[in-house]
Amino acid sequence: MKLVKNLKESKENLKKVSDFEAEQAIKTILEWIGENPSREGLTETPKRVIKAYKEYFKGYKQDPEEFLSKTFGDVEGYNDIVIVKNIKVESHCEHHMAPIVGLAHVAYIPNQKIVGLSKLARVVEVFSKRLQTQERLTMQIANSLMKTLEARGVAVSIDAAHHCMTMRGVKQHETTTITNYYTGLLKDDLSYQNRYLNLINTK
Repeated sequence: MKLVKNLKESKENLKKVSDFEAEQAIKTILEWIGENPSREGLTETPKRVIKAYKEYFKGYKQDPEEFLSKTFGDVEGYNDIVIVKNIKVESHCEHHMAPIVGLAHVAYIPNQKIVGLSKLARVVEVFSKRLQTQERLTMQIANSLMKTLEARGVAVSIDAAHHCMTMRGVKQHETTTITNYYTGLLKDDLSYQNRYLNLINTK
């Protein structure tokens, strides 16, 4: 319920600001940094930025549960781990709106039904296309899969570079952050968890 409520609130907030108002805000920022928004190279920049932002943050208009609504029950008794590795993560941190770029690994243990593999990547994308912290992003993906698929267990790992650390501040260019979150059997049964970790680290 909380997820749906937040989604509705986000849509309502988006309706309150028009594209024109958003473009004017970008124009103000251009002036603030010392640029001239009227010069040839920048006249269309506010429109381009807003168009890009619509893509960067489209997750606010999407419900991950919609991607997980179609499942398949004919699994012939399969009840072991399903893992999708190396899902591209492209997000933005909520503190500086700087890019977060990395990879996610997602695993779940089915409970009489499975979902199309591409849908796991879609769920990662939906939550990534919002302002995030990596910790919350990892948990949101896992909890959404656990709840919607009624899975026996879920694991999500993300390894990502934060441009707020690599391009500004401490400027640690080689630094990445790793987060893990486990639910169900993948949290309670270390044999499942160890197999998951071994499999995602095997090339």
